Amino acid sequence: MPEARVAGDGQTVLDTAWAQIPRSREATSGIGTFTRSRVERIISIATASGSVIIGTQAFLIALGSTQERAEWHVPLMVVVFGTLALMLLACAIGRAVRIASGVFALVYVGALAAWPVATAGVVPESLDEPWIWFLVNLATLAAVLAFPLPLQIAWTVLAPLLFYFVRLVQGGFAPDFWIAVGLDVSFAVILGGVLLALGWMLRSVAANVDETRARAVTSYTRAAAEDAAEQERVAVAALMHDSVLAALIAAERATTPRERALAATMAREALTRLANTEQDSHEGTDEPRDAVELAGDIEAAAAELGAAVDVHREIAADSKPLPGRVARALALATTQAVANALQHAGGAGLGIAVVADEGRVRVEVHDAGEGFDMAAIPDDRLGIRASIVARIAAVGGVADIETGPHGTIVRLTWKPVLPA
Repeated sequence: MPEARVAGDGQTVLDTAWAQIPRSREATSGIGTFTRSRVERIISIATASGSVIIGTQAFLIALGSTQERAEWHVPLMVVVFGTLALMLLACAIGRAVRIASGVFALVYVGALAAWPVATAGVVPESLDEPWIWFLVNLATLAAVLAFPLPLQIAWTVLAPLLFYFVRLVQGGFAPDFWIAVGLDVSFAVILGGVLLALGWMLRSVAANVDETRARAVTSYTRAAAEDAAEQERVAVAALMHDSVLAALIAAERATTPRERALAATMAREALTRLANTEQDSHEGTDEPRDAVELAGDIEAAAAELGAAVDVHREIAADSKPLPGRVARALALATTQAVANALQHAGGAGLGIAVVADEGRVRVEVHDAGEGFDMAAIPDDRLGIRASIVARIAAVGGVADIETGPHGTIVRLTWKPVLPA
């Protein structure tokens, strides 16, 4: 017996996920900064944590400092530590971080520039670094938070070098200061470079993750849209064939009272489904229906087509209910198979069976007609392709059709997709 087999690809997960994809530009405008925003938050919290320790150390040293002139000591402390406190507060609460950090970075450089004036006439008692030195790498961190990469590099290098120069000015360019301060400055430049590299690396990784995620979401959205369009096309094609074209063809060919009654029934169904198209985009509700109810629906639909056939039932006691749309798809596809058997085989040997066990449901429609050649069906004939095969595939089922000179068997099988 020649055999033609068409299988669906399994129930797609896009049905559920599609509803969760943002549709508007406004809803997706921030999707490319998901990871970057969190990395920025991590950097700001880490900066605040380290700055509290170093800033406290510098503040305690500044309280007893005698390296500045009396009239400069308090104003410098207020300006420098005040802006540092604002930066720490902004990092802690996660608001205005760039502004507060940029202000501190600028204020610190300004304080360094003013240091020779603030210490004019005061001879350093030792080579110990003043309190302002302990904040030089905090200025680098502030630049990392506030400025673009070129300015970050400039602050990392120029802030220590500026301190080197003003410290030499304060020490009168004495030879002892050249080496001692130079070693400290080289350490500050290296440490600042490490901090700068860490910030750049974290941001680069975050940007790559966000870019990849944005591309994935865009691709997923496109695939979901194509899937939704395909499902809608299948539903519309099935509706047109099942309800409209089939009713018109049946009415044109009706010559006997039985055929006229069948055409009238099909016309009523066509009008009903066309009227409910907007409210019935998924061909019915998704209220669960068990296999017994499915068999009853199929038997009633066959009776409306004029086929007085009893549905054979093999339903296990522990069979699980079906999703409503699956039951509806099985019922409609079975109805189409019955209509085909009535129209093309005259209903000879027509039989229907519903088998349900272990979570799987199988519906079988068979007749004793002459069969047909699947490959010879024109592309514009949708009775099998759209109303049976595509409809069952759309809910994750499989349509298996065997046809030959001794009849045709249509098997519709569905089983739930188990989570991986």
